[in-house]
Amino acid sequence: MTQLLIDQLHDTLLEALGLAFPDLPKNEQHIEIGPATSEKFGHYQCNSAMRLARSLKQPPQKIAEAIVENMDRDGLESIEIAGPGFINLTLHPLFLSNRLQGVLKDHRLGIPKPMQALKIVVEFSSPNIAKEMHVGHLRSTIIGDAIARLFEYLGHNVIRLNHVGDWGTAFGMLIVYMREEVPKVLGGTQRADLSSLMHWYRESKKRFDTDPEFKTRARLAVVELQGGGEKALKAWKFICDVSRSSFQEIYDLLEVKIEERGESYYNPQLAPIVADLMKRKVAETSEGAKCIFIEGIDLPLMIEKSDGGFTYDTTDIAAMKDRVDHEKADRVIIVTDSGQSLHFKLIYEACIKAGYLDPKKLRFDHVPFGVVLGSDGKKFKTRSGETEKLIDLLKTSVKQAHAILTEKEHDLSKEEIDDLSQILGIDAVKYADLSSNRISDYIFSYDKMLRFEGNTAAFILYSYVRINGIKRKANHVDISTLSGKETISLVHLTEISLGLHLLRFGEVLRKFADDLLPHCLTDYLYQLAGKFNLFFRDCKVVGSREESSRLLLCEVAAKTMKQGLHILGLRTVERM
Repeated sequence: MTQLLIDQLHDTLLEALGLAFPDLPKNEQHIEIGPATSEKFGHYQCNSAMRLARSLKQPPQKIAEAIVENMDRDGLESIEIAGPGFINLTLHPLFLSNRLQGVLKDHRLGIPKPMQALKIVVEFSSPNIAKEMHVGHLRSTIIGDAIARLFEYLGHNVIRLNHVGDWGTAFGMLIVYMREEVPKVLGGTQRADLSSLMHWYRESKKRFDTDPEFKTRARLAVVELQGGGEKALKAWKFICDVSRSSFQEIYDLLEVKIEERGESYYNPQLAPIVADLMKRKVAETSEGAKCIFIEGIDLPLMIEKSDGGFTYDTTDIAAMKDRVDHEKADRVIIVTDSGQSLHFKLIYEACIKAGYLDPKKLRFDHVPFGVVLGSDGKKFKTRSGETEKLIDLLKTSVKQAHAILTEKEHDLSKEEIDDLSQILGIDAVKYADLSSNRISDYIFSYDKMLRFEGNTAAFILYSYVRINGIKRKANHVDISTLSGKETISLVHLTEISLGLHLLRFGEVLRKFADDLLPHCLTDYLYQLAGKFNLFFRDCKVVGSREESSRLLLCEVAAKTMKQGLHILGLRTVERM
């Protein structure tokens, strides 16, 4: 299968347009087509006649009629012109059946391979060393992982990067504090965890702000670290290792794979980049600091402070340049909170101005997201008013899932409940986040996300389990053997509706890849579960005359649902 369904229809309409209006300029020869806004209008709808009315100097109705007259009707059950010139297309059930048969036998589920595999850098999560990951890191980690999984599935070469905060003044403060207050930890005779590091960091910050002599020692420690001093580097590596171990526990729970490439990686590149930007006259000196001014934006980028220190701006320019020069990226995607939107717009424009980035060769996307809120509509915090630790949030969700499953009537063993609780608890957190429009804030609620009804992970998982339950009932049938002998035949209205929805999987993935909004995929899966439940209500499977066809339709539904959930980073279960 080489084309998505919508692309095949697009090409058919475009050919008809060319035949109907051969003198139409090339720049006007394009077709707008999308799913029908309602099933009563058919399956797809073309609205191009209205757009063409001015250039062709004809009423939209006549333009639509001319296009339809020249259309190849292969695969179409009906074509209707409605309203001022909408072309409504309804596909023939046999055509849909044949397309689904191809999806059934295709391990890519009918998703065409890309013409060219792109090199895509996805930068996400990005916690700070010596600080625990909190609920604020949840969205970046989950959204970034879903985006990376999407492009991997589509067939691109994805590099997953974790731009951790592991450099700067904070480490000078912490190293000096630990040397003076807890020397046994750095000496290796006393253990430490990330909570301890956070406590020592807070105490070091207090001292840094109130004790001038401590501030001087901290700054000297930064110089020692940047200069490659052996003792300072050893302390820094210890702090990083403790933090990394804590982060990894969370990544393991979330099943997220990511390669750390922190701020320290770019440190040797900063001075040469500042010198180069000054040489190119992209940067200029302003009140003792070296800055880049972007036309139309009041706030400049400060690439070197008046005291000679570098900033996040410098590091992010170096990182973007590295994506181009070292990674040879075709697309760079950075997932951070919406508060950094202006910052990354400045970074992008500065890199173009410097010639480090060619916007015609590299696509850059900053993927902003809203805030996680508590039931009070304020930033999600613990009862004591502190920011919720991400590890605690995840473990609480697993615990609550276990309590819900334990109360339900089932024949699951204790071990099965334990395993299912882990999957459901983590899936629920992920799905609740991804099903919210990432640009908006959303209210975090364990009760809502663990419900078995509505647009939740539990509902989707239960639908997947139901499909597999049907297949188990037909234990006399081997699906792989059946798919080689029998064919899918869509007859009932709910069969046709389900089949068409399954064939739109690729359209949804393409939209996700373009706008990077995961909720378009969760919406699709929710609708898929709903359409399958209607099919299951109306169409008997096991023991019916249509058993073979309907079992194969169930198989396509199960494969599509599982793959969609996998792209979102969710695990599936066979029983529930």
